[in-house]
Amino acid sequence: MSGQLPSATGTTGTIAPLYAAGFVTAFGAHSIAAGLGATGADIGLDLLRLGALLAIYDLAEVFLKPVFGSLADRIGAKPVIVFGLLAFGLVSLIGLWSSSTVALAVARLGQGAAASAFSPAASATVARLAAPGAKGKYFGRYGSWKGLGYTLGPLLGAGLLFLGGFALVFATLSVVAIVTAIWVAIALPRIEPLPRPRYTVADLIRQTTERGFLIPTLVLAASTGALGAAIGFLPALATAQEAPLFASIAIASVLALSSALTQPWAGRFRDSARLSDRAAMAVGLGIIAAGILVAAVSPALPTLYLAAGLLGIGIGVATPFAFAHLADTTPPERMGRTMGTAELGRELGDAGGPLLVGGVAVVATLPLGLGALALVVAAAAASTRALPRVPAVSDGPDSIRP
Repeated sequence: MSGQLPSATGTTGTIAPLYAAGFVTAFGAHSIAAGLGATGADIGLDLLRLGALLAIYDLAEVFLKPVFGSLADRIGAKPVIVFGLLAFGLVSLIGLWSSSTVALAVARLGQGAAASAFSPAASATVARLAAPGAKGKYFGRYGSWKGLGYTLGPLLGAGLLFLGGFALVFATLSVVAIVTAIWVAIALPRIEPLPRPRYTVADLIRQTTERGFLIPTLVLAASTGALGAAIGFLPALATAQEAPLFASIAIASVLALSSALTQPWAGRFRDSARLSDRAAMAVGLGIIAAGILVAAVSPALPTLYLAAGLLGIGIGVATPFAFAHLADTTPPERMGRTMGTAELGRELGDAGGPLLVGGVAVVATLPLGLGALALVVAAAAASTRALPRVPAVSDGPDSIRP
C-alpha cells in the first residue's frame, strides 16, 4: 500500500525531507526577523513598521494553519507540503526588492502563508508514517531540526545580510525551500487521504475542547510562549547588565540549541514508556517555569545562560511528548486538522508570552513580568493532571515500523 515501507533504512530516508521542511519554516522565520531587528533603522523602519513586519508572518499562520491542515486531510499531505515549499520559495523572491517596505511586507506575508501549508502537513505526515511505538522518536527529531533552524537562523541570516543584504537572505531562503520541495516530491511517498466521516459543527467543537486535545495544545502554547518571551527579554536583561552585544545575543542561541539537543532524547524516552505523557509534560513545564524564575530573580549574565539552558531543556521535553500524545490519540483521517489547530495554539502562545511579559513590565518591572509568565506556565503544568489516559489510536497500514 502507498506509504508503507519495508525497512528501518527506508524510514530514515523517507522522513528526512520532513525534517528539512521543519528546518525551512524555522530558518525562514528567524533569519529575516533577526535581520529586521538588527538593521530596521538602517532601511528606514520605525518601531511601528518594524513590529508589523515581525508580526505579519505569524499573523498569516494563525489564520491559515487549521485551513491547510484540513486540506491535507482531504487531498493528502504530500501535495500540500510540496505546494507550500514551492510557494515559500517563489514569494521569497519578492524580498529581492527589500529596499521597499511594501515588498518586505508582501514577502513576509507570503512566507507565513506558505509555511502555514507545509508546517502542519509535515507534522501530520510524521504522525502517519511513524509507528505508534516510535512517534516520540520521530517528533523529537522533527522538533530538533526546527530547533536547529531557530538556532542557525539568526546566525546564518546575519552572515548573509553582511555579505549581500536582505536580497541575499531572501534568495537563499528561496533556493533552500525549492530544493526541499524537490526532495519531498522525490523521496516522500504519497499517502492517500483516508475516508472521513462527515463532521457537524457540534462535532468540531467537541473535538477541539476535549481534554485529550486541549491540554497538550495548552502545553505547546505555554512552551512556545516562554520561548518567544525568552528569546526577546533574556538578551534585554543581559544588555541592562551591560553585557557585550555578542554575549547578550548568544543567550538565545543557547536556549534554541539546548532545546534542539534535548528533543530527540526526550522522544526516545517517551517511546520507552518509562514516563507517562502527563508526567513528562508537567516536568517539562516545571523546568521552564524554573528557568524563567532564575532569570527573574537573578538577572546576571551567568544565571541568564543557566536560565536559557533550563528553558531549552524544558521546551525540549514538553514539545515531543505533547505532539506525540496528539498523534497517538487522533484518528489518522483528521490528523492534518488536529496538527494545524495545535500549531495555531503554538502561534497564539508565541504572541501571548511576549505580550504578557511586556505588559506587566510596562506597569511594573521586567522581572515581575517574567514572574507572571512563570505563574502561567506553572498553571499549565498543573492542568496536565486532568489529561485522561486514552489508549492510542491505531495508525492503520500507513505506519512505518522502525
